[in-house]
Amino acid sequence: MLGFISALPGAVSQGLIWGIMAIGVFITYKILDIADLTVDGSFCTGGAVFVMLFTTGANIWLALLAAVAVGMLAGLVTGLLHTLCGIPAILAGILTQLGLWSVNMAIMGMKASVAINVTNPDTLNSLLVSLRFVQDVAKGTRPFYRHPIFVVGLFTAAVIAILYWFFGTELGCSLRATGSNANMARAQGINTDLTKVLGLVISNGLVALSGALLVQYNSACEINMGRGAIVIGLAAVIIGEVIFSKVFHNFALLLLAVSIGAILYYIVLQVVLSMGMNPNYLKLLSAAVVAVFLSVPYWKGKYFSKPVKKGGADRA
Repeated sequence: MLGFISALPGAVSQGLIWGIMAIGVFITYKILDIADLTVDGSFCTGGAVFVMLFTTGANIWLALLAAVAVGMLAGLVTGLLHTLCGIPAILAGILTQLGLWSVNMAIMGMKASVAINVTNPDTLNSLLVSLRFVQDVAKGTRPFYRHPIFVVGLFTAAVIAILYWFFGTELGCSLRATGSNANMARAQGINTDLTKVLGLVISNGLVALSGALLVQYNSACEINMGRGAIVIGLAAVIIGEVIFSKVFHNFALLLLAVSIGAILYYIVLQVVLSMGMNPNYLKLLSAAVVAVFLSVPYWKGKYFSKPVKKGGADRA
């Protein structure tokens, strides 16, 4: 029990980091109705770009912006494959994801892993988030505002605020209309190809940002760090929707629910690990969690909804 409590701040920190990625998945999966598999590749792309720039002396904010920009470029490729080439969205995502593996290897200098030298105090102190900061704040050797929960919480709040503003604009509403009914959107004069591409670009930019933050937190970038990212993103989206859909109706609160869903997901994983589960079974557990939560709306509608009365009143 004590081990779980001590590991809880780290689980919440990781949940917040992955929550930014899940918000990107929310844009494609819930708004555009596209299951974008690009994220498994663009997540690592963001981390790879960041670690290579940062370890060569680039400013940390410039490295973050570059990571987001390259992630957006990955989303642009998927969008163009889907809209210009007529490839189904899910296949376009798979193709981009496949190509990104080689791109990521090239970015990392054909190395499967690149580490950040956190033994150097100057390098460690220049990071925005780190697992070591969780331990240092607990010991009292760092101020509370350097805790990853606080820092990533600010990132999450900024992302939600910007998206809330954007989806209230004419362009943002056009994007939402495209996901709701593409045919009706085209009838209203909306360029649905443009809005689809834009949605994929924004989504993968957020995914890459999350990857860059996770690289800082773990002090290393690995070529397979994005494997299964779409499953984690879907888990966060579905958990947030199932638990908070009847409470949160405002768009900003729906995005917040996704972030909370990611936190709950990682807390569940931490509970299971504290019970002694083999970490190699975590992917199986993730798949089971997503399957259960995806099934909940169907089960509620089929087995727990009140039957609808048929027919009208009897007439004499």
